[in-house]
Amino acid sequence: MVPVEAALRRQRAVILAALALLTLLAWGWLAAGAGMGMAAQAWLPFARPAAGSVGAMAGMAMPAPGDWSLARLLLAVSMWWVMMVAMMLPAAAPTILLYARAAVAQKAAARPAPGCFLAGYLLVWGLFSLAAAGLQDTLQGAGELAPMTLDSTARWLSAAFLVAAGVYQLSPFKDACLAHCRSPAAFLARHYRPGRAGALRMGAIHGAWCLGCCWLLMALLFVGGVMNLAWIALLSLLVAAEKLLPGGRRVGQAAGLAFFAWGAWVALA
Repeated sequence: MVPVEAALRRQRAVILAALALLTLLAWGWLAAGAGMGMAAQAWLPFARPAAGSVGAMAGMAMPAPGDWSLARLLLAVSMWWVMMVAMMLPAAAPTILLYARAAVAQKAAARPAPGCFLAGYLLVWGLFSLAAAGLQDTLQGAGELAPMTLDSTARWLSAAFLVAAGVYQLSPFKDACLAHCRSPAAFLARHYRPGRAGALRMGAIHGAWCLGCCWLLMALLFVGGVMNLAWIALLSLLVAAEKLLPGGRRVGQAAGLAFFAWGAWVALA
């Protein structure tokens, strides 16, 4: 058993290092502007920066309404996708590691492929990124996003996102999705399939549950700033706390109440 345990430790170390490196690269790319021609930003979403505070970014903003090309849209999709990698991988790591551990119980031809599992997981978030970039395009075309900070300039829009996120955090569907994310062993026991195709399928299913759990939290990026590193980090910590901490569900519920109160304040202020 000693060689087996040593192999498991090496495998775990390699996968952890790969996930950490991928996450760090994603955060680095975001800090560099994610190819969008925008400087890194970090500010509290409760106090949107004054127009003069982003003056150094003049001439580097997103395209004007109606000026979106296919190439620019694809660049926005890549920005969202990298952002999802940075935000979601830390919370997904326990499931990926547990899945990889199952390799010792499989025949060589049917061993799980962690890379395929990860690819299926990220494919789901890639589809979400396509939808998010399309929404960003629509909101910019309607003049509802600040050109430099990419946060909502419409009070009704910010309030709608916040209230919707608050209500969803307290909903039974959120509970169902979060339960799958918080129980990697139960998820694997129910959905396990051998081989690379099975790994891809399982990763996609896990990604779908994860998306169901977090999609409205990701929509709050339009409230606090799509390229606001401080807001991205805060939402990432919330996602990780919900999924990994023993009292994660209560953390999510408390956040839901806070979002609802914040949205009501925005609507009525």
